[in-house]
Amino acid sequence: MQRPLCLIVNPRAGNGRARTQLPQAVAALTEAGTEHRVIESASLEHARDLAAEAAGRGEVIVAFGGDGMAGALAGAASAAGAGYGLIPAGRGNDFSSVLGIPADPAGAARILSAGQVRHVDLIAVGVPGGSEQIVAGSVYAGLPALAGQVANATRLLGGPLVYPVAALRVLARWQPVRFDVRIAGEADTTHVRGGPGVVPRASTAFDGYAVVVANSAYFGAGMQVAPPAVIDDGVLDVVLMGHGPKLTFVRALLKIKDGSHVGLPQITLQRGSDVTITMSRDLPAAADGEPLPCASPLPAGTPLRIRVLPAALQVIAP
Repeated sequence: MQRPLCLIVNPRAGNGRARTQLPQAVAALTEAGTEHRVIESASLEHARDLAAEAAGRGEVIVAFGGDGMAGALAGAASAAGAGYGLIPAGRGNDFSSVLGIPADPAGAARILSAGQVRHVDLIAVGVPGGSEQIVAGSVYAGLPALAGQVANATRLLGGPLVYPVAALRVLARWQPVRFDVRIAGEADTTHVRGGPGVVPRASTAFDGYAVVVANSAYFGAGMQVAPPAVIDDGVLDVVLMGHGPKLTFVRALLKIKDGSHVGLPQITLQRGSDVTITMSRDLPAAADGEPLPCASPLPAGTPLRIRVLPAALQVIAP
């Protein structure tokens, strides 16, 4: 018999979409005869505490919200050895999309009732002397992290459009930063595209816009930032965007929806299981649409370590 579900709801996800869609999900679970209970969270930290309690009760942890909630509870479920499910209700929903979970709450609930389990990778991220945080889709530093802050503070503009608009606002005042990126593991699977600026794989230093360390191909509400990324291959895909005219970043933003931005000479793709990033000035890093507490901002010269956790999550998915 399938274990009971605990739906942990972020009532603010998607500008209140989670709360309005909850009855549809509950109705589908009830119709399927799936035992469940529902509880609202007051914050991501509160949601993690609720997840730990649910795991202690032997329940499957279900994240009902956006990518921030999805990543936070994926980490909590993994740490507790609990099962995990997902009902997407945010503005991005990239993690649910890559797992093939339907966007409508009733359809996602029916997936939960079917109870088919898949093992996927997660990411551990932290700084020296601090505890690691476990996230799901990607970790990113530089301009995308700043754009995420702007997007999260925006209430008048809803849906996926909020992310590229936020990126353009940040771009207007952007000054290049020096990134130092060190990659270990999976040396024989390096995948590099681009022209000038392709650098040795073990250690890369460059002036530019961003570093994205991806477990999933998508971030920012459907932007295909790392086309080769596979969520259960035990490897992270690293996207480096080097310096160029600001118009180049605009071109990348226009191409990123279908992943064709990787053909630009300023874009380099690499792979590895353990990545360390430092930046030349204080700038934030983020993951799954939320700021990283250990890197808000990341002080200049402080290493941010990002490593893959192979098959760390037991998720109910198609």
